[in-house]
Amino acid sequence: MKTSVRVWLAAALATGLPLAVHAQQFPPPVDEPAPAAQPAPPKKKKAATPAPEAPPPVVNLPVDPDGAPPPAETAPPARGGPPARAKAAAPHAVACSGAFAKNSSHIRLAQIFGTQNLTFTEVDGQQNSKIPASVLYPKDAKRHLEVLWSNETSRSGTRLIVINGQSTWTGPKGLRLGLPIAALEKLNGKPFQLAGFDQDNAGSVLDWQSGALEKVPGECKVGLRLAPDAKASDEARSAAAGATLMSNDAAVRAVKPTVAEILIGY
Repeated sequence: MKTSVRVWLAAALATGLPLAVHAQQFPPPVDEPAPAAQPAPPKKKKAATPAPEAPPPVVNLPVDPDGAPPPAETAPPARGGPPARAKAAAPHAVACSGAFAKNSSHIRLAQIFGTQNLTFTEVDGQQNSKIPASVLYPKDAKRHLEVLWSNETSRSGTRLIVINGQSTWTGPKGLRLGLPIAALEKLNGKPFQLAGFDQDNAGSVLDWQSGALEKVPGECKVGLRLAPDAKASDEARSAAAGATLMSNDAAVRAVKPTVAEILIGY
């Protein structure tokens, strides 16, 4: 009978049922004294299940108006590495529209470029004359730009825009100061006519010969003055003389002229 009890205990442990339930279902035989109540074996403690790891916090990044997240910031270069290149500032350009349209004014220039960057003063004209003009960036030689008005009293109606000196402003079609005559011919698509370097209007373009620079977008016209290379000999300068010359003349090419002044007018 003891064997049968062991078998029953083994079965009870194997099934995991409480001993009290088994005792109710299988009472002890009447010919044997009821065994003393056995203390219930301690229940096996289930191993503690580790708590699931919390997901990483969600960071709501700001987005641009088009819904795209901003680009990640670039880490600074390691010590000794090459320095990051700064973005080059976009050059100023004159177009026959916007701030420099035919119906522009001194007030409009002030609204676009700031009153602190604009003044109304006298600039050099032909034959040592002085003429009134609005001047952008008057204290910065590289951003200096002169605008003359059709109505000087109201300072309105663009008449002429002048790029000269050391200015880095560019004109229509990519015109800029210092441009070699061969590159200028390429922009025009063909040779052009200019005044000889012994004339009062020395080096001024007289006729674009129906080239690309004769008409530019915005219904304005482009005029240029070229100057010979400072190293050109007196003999070469004397040869590049006359009322009219062609840009591809050997005498003109010999003095290696470059663009010295750009005039954009209506």
